[in-house]
Amino acid sequence: MNIPVILSKVRDGTVLSPAELNGFAQGLASGDVSDSQAGAFAMAVCVNGLTENERIGLTLAMRDSGKVQEWNLPGPVLDKHSTGGVGDNVSLILAPALAVCGAYIPMISGRGLGHTGGTLDKLEAIPGYQTSVSEDDFQNIVAKVGCAIVGAGEGIAPADKRLYAIRDITSTVESIDLITASILSKKLAAGLEGLVLDVKIGNGAFISDPSDARTLARSLVNGAKGTGCKTAALLTDMEQPLAPVAGNSLEIKNALEFLCGLKDFPRLREVTVALGGQLLILGGLASDAKEGEGNIAQALMDGRAAERFARMVSALGGPTDLLDNFSKRLPQASFVTDLHATENGFISEINVRALGHAVIELGGGRKQQDDILDLSVGLDQIAERGQAVSSGDLLCRIHAKDEKSAHSVSKIIQSSFTLSEDQPRQVPVVGELLDYFT
Repeated sequence: MNIPVILSKVRDGTVLSPAELNGFAQGLASGDVSDSQAGAFAMAVCVNGLTENERIGLTLAMRDSGKVQEWNLPGPVLDKHSTGGVGDNVSLILAPALAVCGAYIPMISGRGLGHTGGTLDKLEAIPGYQTSVSEDDFQNIVAKVGCAIVGAGEGIAPADKRLYAIRDITSTVESIDLITASILSKKLAAGLEGLVLDVKIGNGAFISDPSDARTLARSLVNGAKGTGCKTAALLTDMEQPLAPVAGNSLEIKNALEFLCGLKDFPRLREVTVALGGQLLILGGLASDAKEGEGNIAQALMDGRAAERFARMVSALGGPTDLLDNFSKRLPQASFVTDLHATENGFISEINVRALGHAVIELGGGRKQQDDILDLSVGLDQIAERGQAVSSGDLLCRIHAKDEKSAHSVSKIIQSSFTLSEDQPRQVPVVGELLDYFT
């Protein structure tokens, strides 16, 4: 396969054949395609776009660049994917809740991308947790526990693994074509029967414009539909962090506080329940949204989801006593300081993307592909949009490696909050549903 010819075609907007897309994906997987060539491809796609057939062709090519999982389980194999946001730890909560309800969740997740956190980075804040496991262990844990959240193994969509890392450092994260192919190639390689997609809208999302977000949602649903995988997509709000926290260890703590019933985070709960309800419908475990959402809510409320999460953590190498000792088990930042409001008013806007970048500056996200993360840093107790504050009230708490580091992001964070005299209109956290059948 002549890689420069393929690059020239995508540069010029010439339609690529399935064979060319397959050859490029195989080259990504084998290493025959260099990092510079992968970056050139990503940039050309970002600028020129792909046709729907090309998008599906790239998805299937990246899926078939490795092994496609096969399952023989007594319940439906389901999964969820989010297009990314800040304070979004739904996966940590939803996977065990779905397992309690009779589904099997082989969740292949990714690392932080751009200003958003990655589920794998968060889980690695748990001592001993292994995000990389053999295929046999993956199969056995899913069968025994009902869920396993891991990274894509060497055999799962290796072409996407290469391209995913390149996108993060070449400013091509926002491409709908590349997002679609990346998400679906990994999910379809997991051998799913049903998939729900959480497509974020707002300034903290990769795609802030509602029209563009709907385009992405439809692209994902149509792409999955073409493979026979039952799929639904929900549009959800990212005009503020989903939970009042951003950072790897801090988000694990947040999820555990929620699962253990120690704290309630209404926005996080609403999105989790809505996504879970749709998945139970797709998997034939609920007849409608009311039944599905009720089953997920009950699994969260009665502690069964927390117990299932603990079983998953233990099976993947983490501590057996996480639920009882997570505050001591998780890494903690050396320096913690409060950031206060300097005026009175209602929080009318939050620059969520800036908060995500502040976490990166603290060391909790990547600037380069091989950066080593400080899993302890981040933000918590983040004030909410619409909240009334007075001068001196807490806007958020900064967790940093030292005072200098905290000070370096304080102005970024301070300017992320816009105050006004009038309380802003509340935006529903769960919006439009697009499903497999429409």
